[in-house]
Amino acid sequence: MANSAPLNSENHGFPHLAIFPFMAKGHTIPLIQLANYLRHHHLATITFFTTPANATFVRDRLSSGAGDDDGVIAVVELDFPSAVESAEGLTSMASFVAFAESASLLQPKFEASVAAMRPPASIIVADAFLYWTNDSAARLGIPKVSFLGTSAFAHVMRELIVRHDPFSLLRPRDVIDDDGSMPATFSMPEFPQVELRFDELMVVFKDSSAFEAMMELDGKMGKTIEESHSLIINTFHGLEAPYIKFWNEHVGPRAWPIGPLCVEQPASVPGPTRPSWMKWLDMKAAAGQSVLYVALGTLSAIPDLQLKEVADGLERSKVHFIWAMRPQDVDLSPEFEEQIKDRSILVREWVNQSQILQHESVGGFLTHCGWNSVLESVTAGVPLAVWPMNFDQPFNARLLVDELKIALMVWTSDSIMRDLVPSEEISRVVRELMLGEVGAEATNNVSKLSTLAQIAMEKGGSSWEAVREMINELCATNVHSKR
Repeated sequence: MANSAPLNSENHGFPHLAIFPFMAKGHTIPLIQLANYLRHHHLATITFFTTPANATFVRDRLSSGAGDDDGVIAVVELDFPSAVESAEGLTSMASFVAFAESASLLQPKFEASVAAMRPPASIIVADAFLYWTNDSAARLGIPKVSFLGTSAFAHVMRELIVRHDPFSLLRPRDVIDDDGSMPATFSMPEFPQVELRFDELMVVFKDSSAFEAMMELDGKMGKTIEESHSLIINTFHGLEAPYIKFWNEHVGPRAWPIGPLCVEQPASVPGPTRPSWMKWLDMKAAAGQSVLYVALGTLSAIPDLQLKEVADGLERSKVHFIWAMRPQDVDLSPEFEEQIKDRSILVREWVNQSQILQHESVGGFLTHCGWNSVLESVTAGVPLAVWPMNFDQPFNARLLVDELKIALMVWTSDSIMRDLVPSEEISRVVRELMLGEVGAEATNNVSKLSTLAQIAMEKGGSSWEAVREMINELCATNVHSKR
């Protein structure tokens, strides 16, 4: 175990939070943003837990944009006896579940490190994938708050699906009819206006070998949230008020909507260290050209054939685009890169997505609909083309397309979520988003939400108030539990 700062640090009377994200960038980033927010606003002292292979990523972002007088966040590295230390290195749902379960090997080291924190830890904030941290918190006598980086909508829909069990009425043809027609939909009595499709619920189980293991892990996560003191959700009332209200009144535990935390990220600073893709976007802005940003997530391995369909569709669309690809994704043909070089670029390294979306030249986002990506796009006022692939993404897509009307859906060739998305569909959706009337309406709607996002995080805003109320309540709970 290695520390970047001593666990015994001066905190000026602030509560001392132990923050532990699940080992995946999409789970780590919002908790880094929370840590930076709490420190910058002098609300807490932070000790941040991670593993050695993830430590550089964490430290670089914890130091970004913070003033010299904001104090130091201690980073504790917990040795992880695994060849893979981040979910981005996994290739299947089965391996993902095994990786999530193996994180419990960190429990003894985590408990020893939290017990050694000076001043003593006031609160533990841990990702719900680290379900065993509830036992750790109980053993140490410290309040535990769960974090799961999905929408309030997805949280509520999962709870209602467990409660009503629509699968008990499921017939084989409800997933896909013999004649290839659209699959059946269902609604929950609490939200009759929300129509969900059976095939969307099953998307996480495309890898059938992981079905039982994923259901077991999901049950553990649900239980850890239920038994936590409360729940942090990275959202805001202007985006999801009905679902936040329903959770707090009919589900629980208390949910604190304290986002969008990406609002607190530092702005990109022009200069010699400005990344090449940001300079490229600067040139597009100077030329008055609108750009589509394409990023399909870091966890899902997209088949080579599908990536080539995406490439062909983007080329057909004739829009200007920047495509952030995973380093391990297939190399596209030299002919493709030659065809697009005058209007588009490919990037094969980690990019600051929030900064790209905030750039004035970016007018649309083709995305897998992960919640971090959604919030960054909403905050930037950029409309989306959504292509949900896994986990909570189908729920997020339904919220954005049907209710908020800030996105267009990408459809597969069989109109369900298990087949290929053809190049013609990519081209159609991209052109409608960037040039069509539906895209213009989505742009107008997301612009209004962007304003509400900023207001929520400003002094006196709903999220600004929620984070302070949360800290005060948890500290009071900690004091009472020790009497």
